[in-house]
Amino acid sequence: MTTTIGASASIHLHTAVQAAPATMRAVVQRAYGGPEVLRLEEARRPAPGAGEVLVRVRAASVCKGDAHLLTGKPYLLRLMFGLRRPALGVAGQEVAGVVEATGPGVTALAPGDAVFGQVKQGFAEYVCAPADRLAAMPRGASFAEAAALPVSGMTALQGLRDAGELQAGQRALIVGASGGVGTMAVQIAKALGAEVTAVCSTRHGEKVRSIGADQVIDYTREDWAARPEQYDVVLDLIGDRPLAACRSRLTPTGVYVASAGAGGEWFGPMFRLAAMAIRNAFPGPRMTSLMAAPRQADLQFLASLVEAGTLRPVIERQYSLAETPAALGHVAAGHTQGKVVIAV
Repeated sequence: MTTTIGASASIHLHTAVQAAPATMRAVVQRAYGGPEVLRLEEARRPAPGAGEVLVRVRAASVCKGDAHLLTGKPYLLRLMFGLRRPALGVAGQEVAGVVEATGPGVTALAPGDAVFGQVKQGFAEYVCAPADRLAAMPRGASFAEAAALPVSGMTALQGLRDAGELQAGQRALIVGASGGVGTMAVQIAKALGAEVTAVCSTRHGEKVRSIGADQVIDYTREDWAARPEQYDVVLDLIGDRPLAACRSRLTPTGVYVASAGAGGEWFGPMFRLAAMAIRNAFPGPRMTSLMAAPRQADLQFLASLVEAGTLRPVIERQYSLAETPAALGHVAAGHTQGKVVIAV
């Protein structure tokens, strides 16, 4: 069966590009729920529009956002991604592959170029994306490593360098240091010249040290927010400690950057983020939230770190495209070490 996944999904064939319909395999989601709602089906291959390129996907990776979009929780997400069912029909945001074709106006990329970047509908054999959402793959990196970089790498980079304004010689604390974003953040903070303390569980401590953490706090044995040390930047990828305690761990000019937070099924971390904004109205260290944005310049910066040997994605497991439901289930369960990658 050949499936067309909604007009908004852009999974369709432009007959001006190819007379006979070409198909591909894609992981289709027609309802919110657990991994069981995902189906590997034949779908029509997309065609690039103006400013877009068609990429033959060689690898994709799973980020925490994919798990949220799978379940549609917190429910507030559905206002943006579809009230009753997912608007896109195919998930997946991080890919690496080879340019198959280019649309009108694309000059910086050409068929045969190896690229990576942040896209929509990446759990498929082909994907169309704006050319400025992609960058040349790092030299020496595999497709799996390149696919692990975009969302997690840009989240870590923008959280530390931009939101946190981390400078060389400062002290950074990474809470949730063993996950996909966390393992990137430890390495990026070191590349920026910081002294890095990582918070993770016992079983991840050795890995986090091996990628550059100067100190490791085992949260199963002690509460990082109750320790006396203070930091110039705290990148919190978990968000389960009281805000007052988090703020107390900052230097007078320090910055607390929240990229996640505990919350209910309806609004998620929104109330925690609102409380942070209220605290910023009073004197003291700054607290800010992070919503990472796709930027080609940041993809290029990440590629330069990989080529310099200062950043290497940590990949815990690899799955096939047919095993995408199991891959999302594993990430949704939490406590992954680094990234989960899907070979396409």
